[in-house]
Amino acid sequence: MDNLLVAENVSKHFGKFTALNNVSLQIPRGSVFGLLGPNGAGKTTFIRIINQITLPDSGQVLLDDHVLKPSDIQHIGYLPEERGLYKSMKVGEQALYLAQLKGLSKAEAKERLEYWFKRLKIEDWWGKKIQELSKGMAQKVQFVVTVLHRPKLLIFDEPFSGFDPVNANMIKDEILQLRDEGATILFSTHRMESVEEMCDYMALIHMGEKLLDGKVNEIKRQYKSNTFEVGLEAKDPENLRKELETKFKISDTDFKSINDDLKLQIQINPDSTSNELLIYLTSQAQVNHFVEVVPSVNEIFIKTVTTDA
Repeated sequence: MDNLLVAENVSKHFGKFTALNNVSLQIPRGSVFGLLGPNGAGKTTFIRIINQITLPDSGQVLLDDHVLKPSDIQHIGYLPEERGLYKSMKVGEQALYLAQLKGLSKAEAKERLEYWFKRLKIEDWWGKKIQELSKGMAQKVQFVVTVLHRPKLLIFDEPFSGFDPVNANMIKDEILQLRDEGATILFSTHRMESVEEMCDYMALIHMGEKLLDGKVNEIKRQYKSNTFEVGLEAKDPENLRKELETKFKISDTDFKSINDDLKLQIQINPDSTSNELLIYLTSQAQVNHFVEVVPSVNEIFIKTVTTDA
C-alpha cells in the first residue's frame, strides 16, 4: 500500500501522564483517514506531533518515506479545532499574509484566493474584519487558508464546528473533491456520521492506546453479528414467533413500514447464510423487509471504548 504518512511506535509523555503509548498508524495516499477517540484520547497530541509543534519522546513519523523534518510543514495544511485568525485584520489582507507564509507569491496567493472566495461564495467578505463575521463565516475563511497552498496532507480537526447543515455539506463536498484531486486527508471529529459518509480508513485511540484501525468497511464487517432485521406478514404472527424462537435468537425491533408486520431481529449461527435464512422465512410468511444489521461507526466507537475502559 502506498502510504503518505506513517507513524512508527510513537509515544509522548507529559510528566506522569501518557498521551500516546507506542502508537503506529499508516495513512494511505489519496484517502480520507478518520482519527477518532473520546476527549483526552491523544488525538490532538498526535496531530501536534505531525505539525512539529511538539516532538515524540520515542518513535518517528515519516512523510513520503522520509523522517518528518521542519521543511515538511510546507506540505501540510492544518485546520485546528481552536481557530487562529486575527480578529481585527481584514479577511483579504489576512488571507494574503497567511498564504505568503506558506510560500506563495502575493500574485499567486491573490489568484488562488479569488478562485476560492468565488467558489465558496464569500467574495463580499474581502474587506470585512474577522470580528464582523459569524463563527461559520470565519470558519470558511480558515478553510480557504488551510487548503490554499495545495498541500499533500490536509489535517482537519472538527472542520464542521460552527457550520449550519448547508455549509457543512458544502465543506464536506470540498474535502472529498480535494481527496479526488490527490490530497490525503487526516480527519479528526466527534461526528460519527461524518466518518460514515467521508472516511475510507479510520483509527480509534483511547487513553493513548490505539484500539483499532483499518478500512472503515472492513472494521464494520468485523463487528457485525449475523443479525437481520425482518418484517414478516403471516396469518398467525404469534405462532410464527414461537416457531422462530425454537430455531434462532430473536428480539423485537421497530422500523417504518406500510405493512402490519411482525418486526423482529433474528441472529443466525456463524456457519449459516443470509440466503438460508431468507429461504426459510419465505416458506413461513410473506417477507416484506429483510436487512442485515451492520453496526454504525458510532456503535463501534461506544462498544470499543466502553469495553476498554
